[in-house]
Amino acid sequence: MKLVGFFNRDGGTFKTTDMLAYEKRAEAAFREAGHDFDAIVFSGKEIIPAMERAAKRDDIDGIVAGGGDGTISAAASIAWKNGIALGVVPAGTMNLFARSLRVPLDIWQALDVLASGEVDNVDIASANGRPFIHQFSAGLHARMVRYRNAYSYRSRLGKIRASTKAALGVVFNPPEFEVEFEAAGMRERRRVSAISVSNNPFGENALLYADNLTSGELGFYTANPLKPLGVARLAIDMLRGKVRENADVMVMHPAEVHLHFPKLRSKANCVMDGELLPLERDVSIRLHPGELKVLVKQGLAAQVDASERREPAA
Repeated sequence: MKLVGFFNRDGGTFKTTDMLAYEKRAEAAFREAGHDFDAIVFSGKEIIPAMERAAKRDDIDGIVAGGGDGTISAAASIAWKNGIALGVVPAGTMNLFARSLRVPLDIWQALDVLASGEVDNVDIASANGRPFIHQFSAGLHARMVRYRNAYSYRSRLGKIRASTKAALGVVFNPPEFEVEFEAAGMRERRRVSAISVSNNPFGENALLYADNLTSGELGFYTANPLKPLGVARLAIDMLRGKVRENADVMVMHPAEVHLHFPKLRSKANCVMDGELLPLERDVSIRLHPGELKVLVKQGLAAQVDASERREPAA
């Protein structure tokens, strides 16, 4: 394959990495595996325009992106829109998409796995046409991200500390709002403290990422209006990977979700793949089964049981 590597030197792990050495190692790993490969290091502001330019070239089979979840989300969007393959080097704080793809979290090991890997087709989702690989959320999560962004931090550890402070702030000041939703033939209006729609249902893990990206289903979660104690209980269940067991959480697995916020505040926010964005009054969320090409470990696709690769839910 003809591939180009894009590494965000401002992303998490890369901040403390010898990027010249990493660039050379990446080129060696992919070329030894038989690929036509060039690696380029960019700043966070430069990397997305550079990937967009490369993806439009006729001679490119795919891109390999290294950085945090924001960089990887943007790279996935670019790869999906241009029909090319994506390789993920997990250099961020959470690396949620890489975990779902079972890419090694060590940035050096990831190079060898991707270089000797194979192309698989996985699901990607979109909200009002904007693609996302992890989740769309409103309510508790959006408020926590807004609080976290108010703190200044320069490192992965600093981001974790800021997230902890923000989470505590949300526990004592949880939001509550109305939503109308339509999913799997069901229409309902209810008051909630949180909404989350994920690209494939969350697995039983504390970080809330999908174990399987080929189910053909969204994960649709709502939480009833919560008081501080209820938020604390929900947080504990999240850390235990037991969100489904929380009595205040409703779970559905549709292929599409339509949301309407009848009393939307002018400054209301949502979060898509970790990015805080203005919340629109009407949001249509769709799954696009098997439309994203990704590099995965050789033989991994065959290990996924055929029963897990279902048709989109009715």
